Amino acid sequence: MKKIELLFLFILVTNLIVAQDKPKVVLITLDGLRWQELFSGADPLLVANKDFVHDTTALKNQFWKETKKARREALMPFLWNEVAKIGRLHGNRALGSKVDLTNKMWFSYPGYNEILTGHADDERITSNDKLNNPNTTLLEIANHDKRYKGKVAAFGSWDVFPYIVNEERSGVPVNAGFEVAAGANLSEREKFLNELQPKVPSPWGTVRLDAFTHHYALEYMKKEHPELVYIAYGETDDFAHDGEYDAYLKSAKNTDAMIEELWRYTQQDSFYKDNTLFIITTDHGRGTQPLETWKSHGEKIKGAGAVWMILFGKGVSPQGESAQNEQLYSNQIAPTVLKAFDLQDSSKKMKGKPLNILIE
Repeated sequence: MKKIELLFLFILVTNLIVAQDKPKVVLITLDGLRWQELFSGADPLLVANKDFVHDTTALKNQFWKETKKARREALMPFLWNEVAKIGRLHGNRALGSKVDLTNKMWFSYPGYNEILTGHADDERITSNDKLNNPNTTLLEIANHDKRYKGKVAAFGSWDVFPYIVNEERSGVPVNAGFEVAAGANLSEREKFLNELQPKVPSPWGTVRLDAFTHHYALEYMKKEHPELVYIAYGETDDFAHDGEYDAYLKSAKNTDAMIEELWRYTQQDSFYKDNTLFIITTDHGRGTQPLETWKSHGEKIKGAGAVWMILFGKGVSPQGESAQNEQLYSNQIAPTVLKAFDLQDSSKKMKGKPLNILIE
């Protein structure tokens, strides 16, 4: 009898160790954040431009520095003071590092489809309409594998994400737009967020403020410990469309702080600690010239297909900002996540190849 009990205990402990050793992934997108701000900080042509800034003096006091390095550290201090030491940042075209979309649409739904499915679909994904994605995302692939079923979740500020992820078919829970947290075991923070969100008006009809997306995601991670979580922040794109450069910069800085909070949490929680891969990217770029096109994107806007990506955490060799001539693509993100999870794309539709930057 004791031998059976010991064997049972051994199997239980072994399974627990294996479960704890499995990699976790936090995939994050910042809608429409230009590579120019990420790598150079506040744009000198915009930061004091009264056509796009409410208070140029206050904005310059907060974000303007004499060097690009100092400006980007002022804008996104966590990414440049900490992540640059432990991870990799790709997409600074001034140094020859290029990251591009393979879709030709250069707006949100096609961009998110490419990131999440590993291939462009310019024939069917041609608008931002609320149509269920005919393609299978990496989230769905993971959720349909017995090892990860029920351990996948998505959170987004834009109300189209339930359709991009195809929540109905995939079974992946998606909290997006102005949805509130659901379930019988809500935390006190979730209950508070559910009460607060309807009382805080958003400037936009289809996009909530990122703070709600962030805290719903963080509370879910604390409570449910998903092994794959996707968080899609949206403010940067909408403030840019509105032509509010000051709000665009402040939102980028706020998002940097939220990413830091997620990282700090994963490094003090035993489920995630030292075993979580963070991947951060964007769905499209924006214009630069004429200056007015910084507000826009799409196939007619020069430069809107130029994007970026950041990786740090589990399996990432710390090489900092890439200064080598390279060409990476957004369609490589999904196969990279699948490789980290030891999953296969059974549809064989992914065109991207896994990024060759993870430690084997």
